[in-house]
Amino acid sequence: MIPLYVDLEREWRGGQNQALLTLRELRARGHAAELVAVGECPLARRAQAEGIPVHAVGPQARRLQAALLLRRLLTQRRFDLLHANEPHALTAAWLARAHHRLPLVASRRVAYALQRNSLALARYRAARRILTISRFVAESVVASGLPASQVEIVYEGVEVPPLPSEEAQCVARRRWGVGEDETLVGCVGYLLPEKGQRFLIRALPAVREHFPNCRLLLAGHGPCRARLGNLVRDLQLESAVHFAGFVEDVAQVYAALDLFVFPSLAEPLGTSLVAAMAYGLPVVAVNSGGVPEYVTHGQTGLLVSAANPNAIAAAVTGLLRDPEQAHRLGGAARETIEQRFAAGHMVENTLRAYERLCAV
Repeated sequence: MIPLYVDLEREWRGGQNQALLTLRELRARGHAAELVAVGECPLARRAQAEGIPVHAVGPQARRLQAALLLRRLLTQRRFDLLHANEPHALTAAWLARAHHRLPLVASRRVAYALQRNSLALARYRAARRILTISRFVAESVVASGLPASQVEIVYEGVEVPPLPSEEAQCVARRRWGVGEDETLVGCVGYLLPEKGQRFLIRALPAVREHFPNCRLLLAGHGPCRARLGNLVRDLQLESAVHFAGFVEDVAQVYAALDLFVFPSLAEPLGTSLVAAMAYGLPVVAVNSGGVPEYVTHGQTGLLVSAANPNAIAAAVTGLLRDPEQAHRLGGAARETIEQRFAAGHMVENTLRAYERLCAV
């Protein structure tokens, strides 16, 4: 099978990580998948470095460029299906639709409703199958007016890494300036209001009342960086909070942490949360969106009912007070990812969806 994958995002976020994982695993299984992407963007660079064929478009008018490129590629080359990994890619595929008869697959990673009779809804109607990353997202697609028969859940996955050695943990902690007697809590994610990092920062003073050597590491960049920095200064937490920005080797973040907090308000899934679980970290997350499809309270992590600083602080403090429980939750979280949410499971489920479409 030869899928043509399309992703026109210019930044590296969870969806692009999933695209690279999928392409890598498809090709490892003998499926000659190729990619259409914005040239010199992180996804294109990483895919090329792994030997994945990349057809590049420029950053300006990328959807129109991609539509024209798709028309040419689908005329000249033999592909079995077209997979649009994000909305810009779906627009390009929709614009090129009159020039091919390939099955069109669209990934859906967000849970806000599509307006009925909207252009966005028309694009998704053009897809033979919509792969949603959680039941939460699938329900939002059906609520928008698309038939349930068009929607399929394919949970995203992560590579399950070997657990970092004690030496690797020490190296990672030194990178972020963490002392041997300090505890490091962290979060990985784009800095946006809906990601909830402000609630985690506001929870930190209450945690530090009981654990004064507790520090916070926030990895990621985004439009809320200045606002969050101001909040840290207002709370006089400058020495306790480190903004790491975008981290190319994010494994260095997970290896350094003692505990991972995911304060997102209504996350469709949360790739960084799943990655933290794969590293065997104890996690605290908000019980919303697709998160409870991954985290079972008291078994694979702790869920708080809302993105509330007091609730987050209580959960974090509880785990820091009970290292045995934290270790147990982290181990169970890693086992859950290995059994249900590893990258291999995601690709197998994606392949099954492809095969059902191509068999019609």
